[in-house]
Amino acid sequence: MQQKNKYSYHYRMLLSLGIPIVVGQVGTIILGFADTLMVGHHSVMELAAASFVNTIMAIILVLALGFSYGLTPMVGQLFGRGEREKIGSVMKNGLAAGTLTSIILLGVLTAVYLNVDKLGQPVELLPLVRPYLMVNMISVPFVCWFNSFKQFYDAIGNTKMSMYILLAGNVANIVGNYLLIYGPGPLPELGLLGAGLSTMLSRVMMFVVAFAIFMISKRYKVYSRSFREARLSGEAFRQVSKQSWPVSLQMGMESAAFSLTGVLVGWLGTTALAAHQVMITVSQVFFMIYYGIAAAVSVRVSFYVGQNDITELRRVTAAGFHIICMIGCVVSIPVFLLRHETGFIFANDATIAEICAHVTLIMIVYQFGDGMQCCYANALRGTGHVQPMVYIAFVAFVLVSLPCSWLLGIHMGYGIMGIWGAFPVGLTVAGVLYYIFFRRQVARLEHGGQGILAA
Repeated sequence: MQQKNKYSYHYRMLLSLGIPIVVGQVGTIILGFADTLMVGHHSVMELAAASFVNTIMAIILVLALGFSYGLTPMVGQLFGRGEREKIGSVMKNGLAAGTLTSIILLGVLTAVYLNVDKLGQPVELLPLVRPYLMVNMISVPFVCWFNSFKQFYDAIGNTKMSMYILLAGNVANIVGNYLLIYGPGPLPELGLLGAGLSTMLSRVMMFVVAFAIFMISKRYKVYSRSFREARLSGEAFRQVSKQSWPVSLQMGMESAAFSLTGVLVGWLGTTALAAHQVMITVSQVFFMIYYGIAAAVSVRVSFYVGQNDITELRRVTAAGFHIICMIGCVVSIPVFLLRHETGFIFANDATIAEICAHVTLIMIVYQFGDGMQCCYANALRGTGHVQPMVYIAFVAFVLVSLPCSWLLGIHMGYGIMGIWGAFPVGLTVAGVLYYIFFRRQVARLEHGGQGILAA
């Protein structure tokens, strides 16, 4: 009975932390839909140009987000040990590392910008692509800086703060889109460039708000004071980078693997590609919910590592996996029952709807593996033992999932069903490997190992 009560406490804590993260992420997805609709209603050519730029920016933003995730275990473990006066130093060095990361990412985007005419895009789109890409590039440092503060708020358990800032930024972006895309009244009608400017301004706003609250609010006085007093340290800078780059690369490989799968589906024709896009969109609903709970697991794991409480560390991770499995089961029921209607929500095409109905079955099958890899990857991140995550992602997604997709879908001729049939394999391999390495790290901590920032 005591153990049941312990799990009940963790269920409540994880839901309290995780639901605001889910709401913030779903809000971002809704913003993407709003951007697409508003640009699409202005011009089909602008929609095509936006699609090209957004595909490139998606990979860059995933790398930036993954880099910031290295701060969670560092801040969380100090918070768990009650050493809050040291967190400001971590944040200052984390911002410095994030700034260097943004410079690297801007270098990549600059190379794309200078060679965009060599990437096989329609010539008539280039005058639209270049300015839209440029304003998105300007916002990259602000994205990196905001992500750092988001991880700070999440790591100390205030996930609602990040949610409020994200939702406010999304609302501001939608309003800005209307004003700058369509130019009502005296405002200029800027079209796609207006959408880019609105996105850039909303990202700047989110960072400024997150930073101002951190520096001014009495609630965070102990952190802001140590932030002001801290000096940049080569050792601290290296520690942040050592924690952050593996997570960034892990998320980048996973994102790239799914993007390349879209290339394989494109070989099958327009109808298959349309169905694939529909199902990727539906699967995002599962993933965003999972990742909200899994991010909460990472926060709580880092807290218990800081307290050196291995028993509760194990329990909170198990509780997170219980919640994720329950969510997968509950959400799968309406998705299964509505599988024949799903395709018609996005396109009035019976063939696309039929393909979506079949692919839905595979999507439901891989929810266990997806939930497992999401939970235990974040639990491993919470312990600070992130180096294996790169190798696991490489094995599961690059060596297993992608080749299986090509083998089943293209070589053996099973089409989109074969390509998607590789997902349960790759995701389950990732989940099992993350679980094994998490168990090993917990055993090491139990036998005298220390967190990433030893007391």
